[in-house]
Amino acid sequence: MTKPVVAIVGRPNVGKSTIFNKIIGDRLAIVEDKPGITRDRIYSLAEWKDKSFHIIDTGGIENSEDEVVRSIRVQAELAIDEADIIVFMLDAKTGLTPADEEVSQILYRSKKPVILAVNKVDNIQRQDAIYEFYNLGFGEPIAISGAHGIGIGDLLEEIVNHFPPYEEDEYEDDVIKVALIGRPNVGKSSLVNAILGEERVLVSNVAGTTRDAIDTPFEKDGQKYVLIDTAGIRKRGKVYESIEKYSVLRAMRAIERADVAVIVVNGEEGIIEQDKHIAGYADDAGKAAIMVVNKWDVVEKDDKTHQDFTNKLRDNFQFMSYAPILFVSAKTKQRLHKLLPLVTHAAEQHAQRVETNLLNNVVADAVAYNPPPSKKGKRPKINYATQVAVKPPTFVMFVNAPELIHFSYQRYLENRIRSAFEFEGTPVRFIFRKKNADE
Repeated sequence: MTKPVVAIVGRPNVGKSTIFNKIIGDRLAIVEDKPGITRDRIYSLAEWKDKSFHIIDTGGIENSEDEVVRSIRVQAELAIDEADIIVFMLDAKTGLTPADEEVSQILYRSKKPVILAVNKVDNIQRQDAIYEFYNLGFGEPIAISGAHGIGIGDLLEEIVNHFPPYEEDEYEDDVIKVALIGRPNVGKSSLVNAILGEERVLVSNVAGTTRDAIDTPFEKDGQKYVLIDTAGIRKRGKVYESIEKYSVLRAMRAIERADVAVIVVNGEEGIIEQDKHIAGYADDAGKAAIMVVNKWDVVEKDDKTHQDFTNKLRDNFQFMSYAPILFVSAKTKQRLHKLLPLVTHAAEQHAQRVETNLLNNVVADAVAYNPPPSKKGKRPKINYATQVAVKPPTFVMFVNAPELIHFSYQRYLENRIRSAFEFEGTPVRFIFRKKNADE
C-alpha cells in the first residue's frame, strides 16, 4: 500500500519547519526567524511506532499580491490537496489571528482530517493560550514546542490515529507493476499511450490507490503488467505542471506500489537535478529500475551523441549504475519494443534468490582474490553469507568485526556478486553482522 501523506500548513512564521525537522530528525528544512523563508514544499519520510508516512513542509499561507507570497500559497494548497491528514500549525505567542482564520477556511474546503498543533507553548503558564483555538472548530488543540521538543510525541500519536485503513495490493503476485516516473513534460503519458497503442492489448483503466495515478493492466507474451502512469496531474490544470516539485511526491507514492520504476528523462532537454531526485527515491525504495531517454528522435546526433549522453547519465546517476539505459521515442516508437523485455528481466532479477552454497563460494573466491584491508592492525574476516530477502535482493554477511568493513570493500563484493549472478536492473543490499550475534 502507499504510505499516508501528512502536510504541515499554517500562516508564515509559526514554526512549521522546526516541527518538520523534529519529526524527521534532520535539519532538512530551512529554519530562520523570517516569514516566508520556506519557498517550496519539502518532502520526507517519517516514522512513528513502526508506522511510516510522507510528511510535507510548506510555505506559509497568507493573502497577498506579492509574487513570492502567492507562489507559497499555491504550493501550500497543492500540499493540502495531496495530503491525507493536515497538521494546522498555530502560534501560542501571537494567539488566534485573522490570517489563521483565513487558513482555516481553506482547510474546511479541503474536507480532510485536520489536527490543530499550537506551537511555542514553552512553559506551563502558556498552556491556557491554546483554548482560544477551539474556536476554529477542528477539535482539541495539541500544545507543542518545537524549540524544546515538548508534545511532539502527542502530535505524532494523533497523526497515526488518523491514518486510513490498510489496503491490500489489488494485483496478483505474478503481475509486474511498472511505475513511469519523472518530472513533468518528459513524455510519461505519451510513452504509456505508445506502449498500449503498439501492443493493442488495453484491458481497462483502473483507478489506483495513488490519487490520480492511472493503473492500466494489460498482458504481453503471456506476462501480465500494470502500468502506473504518474502523469495524472495533467488532469488538474497547468498550475500543477508548472511546479516541478509536485512531481516528486507523485513519483514517491507510485514507486511504493511498483516492482519496476521506469525513470523517464527528456533527451531533448538533457538531465537536471530534479531527475536525480526522483531517481533517488526509486533507489532508496529498493525498486528495480530502468532509465529511459525519451524524445530521442528530435535530438541532433552524430556518431558520439549516444555515447556522450550515456556517459552523462552514468556520471549523474552513479548511485544507479545497475540500471540499464534505453533511448526511445514515444512519437516514432523507436526502440520501444525493447522496453517490456527489459522490465520483465529487471523484475526477475529483483526477485532472484541465490543458493547459499553458491553465494558463499563467490564470496570466498572474492576474499581470496582481494582480502579486505586491515584497520588499526585488525583484519575483518567474513565467515558466512546468506540471502535473507528479495525485492531487493538482500544479503547478510557474518563478520568478526563489521565496523572494519570499508564501503569500498562492500562495493567490491557487490560487483563480484553482480558479476556472478547478474542482478541487472536491481539494487542489492548488504547487512554486515557480527558473528554469533543475536538475529
